[in-house]
Amino acid sequence: MPQIDYLKKILTARVYDVTDETPLEFAPQLSKKINNHVFLKREDHHEVFSYKIRGAYNRMAQLTPAQLKQGVITASAGNHAQGVAFSAAKLKCKAIIVVPETTPAIKIEAIKRFGGEYVEVVQHGGSYTDAYDHALKLEKEHKLTFAHPFDDPDVIAGQGTMGMEILRQHPTHLDAIFVPIGGGGAIAGIATYIKLVRPDVKIIGVQSVDSDAMAQSIKANKRVTLKDVGIFADGTAVKLVGKETFRLAKLYVDDYISVTTDDISTAIKDVFQDTRSILEPSGALAIAGMKAYAEQHGWKNKHLVAIASGANTNFDRLRYIASRADAGQAQEALFAMTIPEARGSFKHLCDLLGEQRSITEFNYRMNDPVHAHLLVGVAVTGHGDSTKIAEKFIKKGIATLDLSHNELAKQHIRNMIGGACTGAINEMVLRFEFPERAGVLLNFLTSVSLHWNISLFQYRNQGGDFGSVLVGIQVPAADRAQFKKFLPTLGHRYWDETDNPVYTLFLK
Repeated sequence: MPQIDYLKKILTARVYDVTDETPLEFAPQLSKKINNHVFLKREDHHEVFSYKIRGAYNRMAQLTPAQLKQGVITASAGNHAQGVAFSAAKLKCKAIIVVPETTPAIKIEAIKRFGGEYVEVVQHGGSYTDAYDHALKLEKEHKLTFAHPFDDPDVIAGQGTMGMEILRQHPTHLDAIFVPIGGGGAIAGIATYIKLVRPDVKIIGVQSVDSDAMAQSIKANKRVTLKDVGIFADGTAVKLVGKETFRLAKLYVDDYISVTTDDISTAIKDVFQDTRSILEPSGALAIAGMKAYAEQHGWKNKHLVAIASGANTNFDRLRYIASRADAGQAQEALFAMTIPEARGSFKHLCDLLGEQRSITEFNYRMNDPVHAHLLVGVAVTGHGDSTKIAEKFIKKGIATLDLSHNELAKQHIRNMIGGACTGAINEMVLRFEFPERAGVLLNFLTSVSLHWNISLFQYRNQGGDFGSVLVGIQVPAADRAQFKKFLPTLGHRYWDETDNPVYTLFLK
């Protein structure tokens, strides 16, 4: 690729033909909470509720009349698709938009609403990369122009206008800008502009722990393709970053940090408390990363900007986000405890907790005449508190296991305490995650039950977009090798939980 003058491209981007500069807002409660001066770049203020309109329109505005007449195609996890749809309607250009089957319904509805008669939506695959591969085939079939969601100089320049606005809105001392990363278009554009104009400002990239393709690529010094990606933060669920975005990130990004589902959920709550706005998981990614990075590095009184990149999430998802936010804020800890199966044991347990601790959950079913296995939720006051509680109980002779970070316990076991099963011989227990769409659960059950007996099953909807299933399958020792080969053919992310201690305590 020839040398590109990104500074000129950003300064002359056609972004403001269709949208306005977004505000940079001080977040007083969050600032106080982390002892730094926090500013949110409110990209959820665009008409499409996401920054993606910047790059999408700037790319399409550069097309020739002949290209616009023939039409465009793109692949997107949702927000870029809305930007292309909006731009297609403005420019009166036909557009085919391929989105993963995991894309929230609110985004698909918005794509159709913004694009109207000019847009056709095609759903394909479980990730952005799957949708992208399918879009390339359609591009050749229909002879369309591909409007890439991130790996295109005009898209990168459009996203770079965020950096230009930040420096204009915060012209004095600024320490760091935190940017979410999916394919890398936003961080490539912002970092390039900032480092060319204000090289003293740090640029920190933020990714989900299960979608960290850029961080892994930087570490390997080459683009790394992830085997699979998480779908909670669907807007940044990209298996392979762009070639040009990777090049620019290597040049201009100072550091990276990865955050969990609990971290992201807590960040959504933090932003709501300051703004009364609800970001989508990817939209709150940078805020979660900013909090974690500031804590890790002991930052105080720094001036920090985080990109609030989007607010397109299904309402039904909020119940799951709210439940994980408590864990992310370390307001609740979960323990497995073993006490004597005797009268007064539970009262003794409560006495040890003391009047300052509230029990938030208690699960128990008698299945042993000597020992009682309990699953107990306890209100805590911060990170590290659960460790202190566990140590206190162990010293008092109560076998205690801290499950506060155990996904099996948090997602399933707490909802299905019912005692062990003596008849489930050769049982293996696996946890699966898959997108919520018609037929997926039935197909999953059919595929598994054709080969082996299902001895345990618990399904939990995670808020409208993805589901989690816990399955016990009786697999004789002679079938284990065949079973391991079979699992990847199901096409869903999975975790083998057979040796998880919480399964051993409550269900084995």
